[in-house]
Amino acid sequence: MNHFLKAASLGLALPLTAIAQSFVVNDIRVEGLQRVSAGTVFAALPVRVGDQIESLDIQSATRALFRTGYFQDIQIGRENGVLVITVRERPAISKIEITGNKAIKTEDLLKGMEENGLAEGQIFKRATLEGLAQELQRQYVAQGRYGASVKTEVKELPRNQVELKVIVDEGAVAAIKHINIVGNAAFSDEELAEIFELQTTGWLSWLRSDDKYSREKLTGDLERLESYYLDRGYLEFKIDSTQVSLSPDKRSVFITINVTEGDIYKVSEVELAGDPVVPEEEIRRLLLVREGQTFSQVLMTTTSDYITKRLGNEGYTFAEVNGIPEPNEEDKTVKVTFFIDPGKRAYVRRINFRGNTRTADEVLRREMRQMEAASASSARIEQSKVRLERLGFFKEVEVETTEVPGTSDQIDVEYTVEEQPSGTIGGTVGYAQSSGLVLGANVQENNWLGTGKSVGFAVNTSVYQTVLNFSYTDPYFTPDGVSRGFNVYYQERDYSEIGVSSYNTTSYGAGLSFGYPISEISRVGLNLGVSHLELGVGETPVKEIKGSPVPNDSLIGMILSSDETEISEELEEAFDAGEALDLSSPLDESLLNTDFDGFVDLNGENFDSFTVTGSYARSTLNRGILATRGTSQRFSLEVALPGGDLEYYKAIYTGQYFRPLTKNLTLRLRTRLGYADSYGDTTELPFFENFYAGGFGSVRGFERNSLGPRSTPYQFYNFTSCAVDEDGISSSCYIKNADTGELEVLAYDDEPDPFGGNILIEGSAEIIFPLPFVKDQRSMQSAFFIDAGNVFDSSCGISQLNCYDVDLEHINVSAGVGLTWITGFGPLTFSLAKALEKSDEDEVEVFQFSLGNSF
Repeated sequence: MNHFLKAASLGLALPLTAIAQSFVVNDIRVEGLQRVSAGTVFAALPVRVGDQIESLDIQSATRALFRTGYFQDIQIGRENGVLVITVRERPAISKIEITGNKAIKTEDLLKGMEENGLAEGQIFKRATLEGLAQELQRQYVAQGRYGASVKTEVKELPRNQVELKVIVDEGAVAAIKHINIVGNAAFSDEELAEIFELQTTGWLSWLRSDDKYSREKLTGDLERLESYYLDRGYLEFKIDSTQVSLSPDKRSVFITINVTEGDIYKVSEVELAGDPVVPEEEIRRLLLVREGQTFSQVLMTTTSDYITKRLGNEGYTFAEVNGIPEPNEEDKTVKVTFFIDPGKRAYVRRINFRGNTRTADEVLRREMRQMEAASASSARIEQSKVRLERLGFFKEVEVETTEVPGTSDQIDVEYTVEEQPSGTIGGTVGYAQSSGLVLGANVQENNWLGTGKSVGFAVNTSVYQTVLNFSYTDPYFTPDGVSRGFNVYYQERDYSEIGVSSYNTTSYGAGLSFGYPISEISRVGLNLGVSHLELGVGETPVKEIKGSPVPNDSLIGMILSSDETEISEELEEAFDAGEALDLSSPLDESLLNTDFDGFVDLNGENFDSFTVTGSYARSTLNRGILATRGTSQRFSLEVALPGGDLEYYKAIYTGQYFRPLTKNLTLRLRTRLGYADSYGDTTELPFFENFYAGGFGSVRGFERNSLGPRSTPYQFYNFTSCAVDEDGISSSCYIKNADTGELEVLAYDDEPDPFGGNILIEGSAEIIFPLPFVKDQRSMQSAFFIDAGNVFDSSCGISQLNCYDVDLEHINVSAGVGLTWITGFGPLTFSLAKALEKSDEDEVEVFQFSLGNSF
């Protein structure tokens, strides 16, 4: 008002012409404008050309111009019939600088200032700046930073501009030194302190920051304290007062809470009131509150929620169920009445989707179990949400129901999704510790062009394999969810590169698959395949693949073993005396055992196969990727049909179970079991169909595929190599060369490789925990784990090492910590593990990692 009076008085005192008398405005002239347009002034001015004005009109015009906020001084005068308005604009903000803040981000502060009209390029208002500084200081106090201070500086610049500087001294957060509860008798201070989020300073407080005082946290703790008592029957419990005192140095906080406990109340009666809509006996089955129980508020509110959801399943989306306790102070009992108001049955007018920038609405809509124009069902709405989460296309799915304006029985359902990568398009570069560098060009997309179809094309190569593959799957080949897919492939694999017995395969084939849903959570599948496989066994195949003659006891006795590096005269004499083997003439076959035949000897090296695979899968997992709740099971049986070159069957069961333990910890149990064998004319299970164990997805802490039976190395009997000694192993021996007559030192391979077996047993237990200091953990999962498992064989060879029929005493065990992170290059996984139970032949590997996958 002082500004208005000043401006008016200045205007009246102008010597041009007195404004005390009324006059007609012939023209209006505005002077002093720099950034504000004349149009803005005329729009705010209540005076127009031709108006007859008086001094009161001048005051009104002055106030109107000040209300625009653009001017810090206004003078109005008269020059003959012209109304002269002289203004001085407020300065514009040229720059805003904030220093000293850490607890509150600079971008958050700038956003708050902008919302209040303080931003670069805007008109500067000192009162607004001072108000924001005071509010910022109050926010720091609410965080327990009682020593915080906020100062502002305004620096004037040329051309009527200013620079704002906000200087923040956050100070230290006051630590809680003592929490005192007065009036508690039923529970000790220690018991009650455990339910508080705020704690006194402890040795882990630097990590958890639970000793930093916060007004919001204290409010939450008081609510938890009240609920703690009410859930244990103390119906009259109340918090009388709360005192928070501060030490003189503003670094220590002392909290005192005064309470009145009252008496314990028992439930005398439970009644239903209102209109239950559904049969009363169904409602009573949902009651958690029983007569004779100690009263519990949480049981009462949970019962109300159960009844509300039950009514929601019938379409009564707006139902209200309130539990009303009626205490009797005389006998310390309470009568609980659940009042049910179902409201009108609601119908879904429209289902909307938001956030699906890539995925077509049709893909989301076909997962809906709640239909438009049908009565609303809370269960069907939630089930539709879960089905969207299981697709694996979205990081998060949220659902909201809103009442249609102007109606009392219609709602709209809106699903909001956040897209995430569902495949890889382009080149891939990966590295796996077990198979080395992985290079390739590929398209593997589970949500092809947003259609929900899975399409894959890959050309990948590594030291272990070369793969060409094309696959296609339509999960909704029919509208009711029957899936159809096919694939064609070409593979070359060298198993010696991944620690398996030395052999290689070249194969190609094709498959056709169908899937049929038998319930919301279960499917059955059928796959028909045809393939051609060629084995490459090399010059020195292991005995289980291709048999080789074995020296018998007579021949072993004729070989002279020695660790000497030079030929001695004694050795020459031994040969001359016939005490060592002289190969100057062909070996007598009686000295060799040739009865042993390998798989290739009996079945050949080229195979055409026809397979049929049946499967059953059931999943209640909450997410398609990195699940944290639910179960999944899958059983498959593959049979190589008669008419092909191979006849065998292979059964595999996999299962996993997730159970939340606390808000941040989840238990995961996993198992994989397998059994395979041959039938018909195939003499034994093809060794390239054996199970293997060890490494990621199996028993971590052991090298990939290293567990279980070992192969028997090829054994030579001619002069270019050496046979075994009486102990079954020979490091070196001397044999006379039949061509040269010279004695030669010959080597023998005594390190058998993993060969696998026909029985697989694996299992693990994990505690999934969140990583500290990581805000968004939806794309990563870390866990402590214990893995156990091994591969067994029901028909071990007599010379195979580490080969046993099923025996739990030979189960390998490891423990450690692991991490999986879904990145743009593919899944990054690593583990750090220690073997707890192992055999002498097992190969341990403490640290394991893998980035990217081949297709």
